[in-house]
Amino acid sequence: MSLVRTMLVLAALALGLAVSAGAATPALVGVVGPGDAFKITLTKGGKKVTRLSAGTYIVTVSDTSAIHNYRLKGPGVSKSTGVAAKPGKVTWRVTLKRGTYTYVCDPHASSMKGTFTVS
Repeated sequence: MSLVRTMLVLAALALGLAVSAGAATPALVGVVGPGDAFKITLTKGGKKVTRLSAGTYIVTVSDTSAIHNYRLKGPGVSKSTGVAAKPGKVTWRVTLKRGTYTYVCDPHASSMKGTFTVS
């Protein structure tokens, strides 16, 4: 019985550490599409990103369109999905520094883009 208790305590501690570690890194969500829709977004907590604090972020991008890609670029960051190869969802860990960042669909850069600043 004590072995079971010990294992439960260790599992609870491990879960607590995993939750704490995940909570320490803010999450951003990028979406291009859906499908052939000409829409690209970057949100944090469901709200459009316009300004962020410098630091490390986890970016989850949903890209399932055969005609779009999702590129995030700025000081020290250059990440993108492919146009033809569709990964569905990808996750990037990025460190954002002071400056201006752009998220864009390369084939449709004149109409599908957004920017935000990091301070």
